[in-house]
Amino acid sequence: QVQLVEAGGRLVQAGGSLRLSCAASGRTFSTYAMGWFRQAPGKEREFVAAFSWSTRNTYYADSVKGRFTISRDNAKNTVYLQMNSLKPEDTAVYYCAADPNWQRVSINPAYWGQGTQVTVST
Repeated sequence: QVQLVEAGGRLVQAGGSLRLSCAASGRTFSTYAMGWFRQAPGKEREFVAAFSWSTRNTYYADSVKGRFTISRDNAKNTVYLQMNSLKPEDTAVYYCAADPNWQRVSINPAYWGQGTQVTVST
């Protein structure tokens, strides 16, 4: 099994930056594709970004493209989401996710973290 714990969410003003982290435990973590999702109040959970270590491919939702960057540090078993030029509509609970297969991570990942709250003020 893989366990994921997010951290770094806080209140930030529009236009500011924030970096989220996702600490993972599990022997096969380095081979997993990783992703970030978010869920705003009253809305469905939506895909934000994904990363494949083996191919170094990344994919971003149009709403965050050019502003957010996903990365990982295998030595620390940690995945990051760097968020720049934040907008009020970015306000949501952000969830880390993982899956052994790149093709599944953005659709129905096998493992989820508990989430961290990001609030962007006007």
